[in-house]
Amino acid sequence: MNSPWLTMIGLGEDGSFSAAAQTALAGSEIVYGSARHFDLVPELSGEKRLWPSPFAKVFEDLAALKGRSVAVLATGDPQWYGIGSSLARHFPSTDMTVFPAPSAFQLAAARLGWAVQECECLSVHGRPVDRLRCHLYPGARLLALTSNGHAPRDVAKLLQDEGYGASRMTVLEHLGGEKERIVSGIAKEWSKDVADFHTLGIEAVASPGTAVNSRIPGLPDEAFRHDGKMTKQEVRAVTLAALKPYPGALLWDIGSGCGSVAIEWLRAADRTKAIGLEPHKERRLMAAENASSLGVPHLDLIDTTAPDGLHDLPEPNAIFIGGGLTANGVLETCLSALKSGGCLVANAVTLESEAVLLNAYQQHGGDLKRLSVQQASAVGGLTGWRPAMPVTQWSFVKS
Repeated sequence: MNSPWLTMIGLGEDGSFSAAAQTALAGSEIVYGSARHFDLVPELSGEKRLWPSPFAKVFEDLAALKGRSVAVLATGDPQWYGIGSSLARHFPSTDMTVFPAPSAFQLAAARLGWAVQECECLSVHGRPVDRLRCHLYPGARLLALTSNGHAPRDVAKLLQDEGYGASRMTVLEHLGGEKERIVSGIAKEWSKDVADFHTLGIEAVASPGTAVNSRIPGLPDEAFRHDGKMTKQEVRAVTLAALKPYPGALLWDIGSGCGSVAIEWLRAADRTKAIGLEPHKERRLMAAENASSLGVPHLDLIDTTAPDGLHDLPEPNAIFIGGGLTANGVLETCLSALKSGGCLVANAVTLESEAVLLNAYQQHGGDLKRLSVQQASAVGGLTGWRPAMPVTQWSFVKS
């Protein structure tokens, strides 16, 4: 087993860190950190190195130092939206020792008197604030890392747009240091100037009549901007149930249209990823707009068609085929690319695409079903049922 050579040290706002971390730092030949970190820990025996530009070069630089004693300075807990989580993707845990300090989330919850396990702990640092939309519901408590002092104004506007203008926002600046300050206010009245380095707390209060968008699949069709070509609410809910979203899983959404299935996939579980293939520019624009308004702006939309556009994509955990079933080689390419244990779901509304699914069912097994939905509507002065086009669905789990 390798001996740890890379030490991550979390610092408090006042530069405090544990005695064990002090010992490790004293024995480090090379120390990486920001100018702010070096100001907090001025007396170092090791060589100081600032983060390179571009930042991604640091992983190559650190790999070249393997076997030497290297320390990395971080803020708070390096493993919670910090450098540690990035390093863990490049180096095995046996290479690293981590000395965390209390995280910004822990300190903010302590000041606010909130239970951390009952809060949504998020980061919009270097990420669109639209991500917060997915986590809003009446009574939600959000703790968010932000990018700068202007971010609370952006968040306040977002809350008003979503019908949560009565929410209380609390900015907690420089927690644990001499410059600590707490500023609170109501979102719809927010006009305060705050420091760049802060954590934002939100107590979500919905205005009367505000619609609540559940993260359980089956959002109303009206939640999406579309041109009529979309997987409708009831069928979408059944489709997502068959796709089985889980944290960290990747979906290919072929014939993404307005993005409804991929968006519901991203909302359904944390850290999910989705790639939508859609050759029509207007629909890609609609899908991007829908993704932002529903809190998942990280939906990856690609201008391509299947099967040609599938070959260089990362291996998926699930695939949804909502269009293009009759194109030569689409189903075969998808079945080949799907990870073991992954789910493939395909929907058909035409006889030609239905024939493709019947053939797939006969060759591979899985589940074949027909979904039919009828909605009540006016018939003269009375009420009757109006059926939507039936949808044939084939679902398959790769062994």
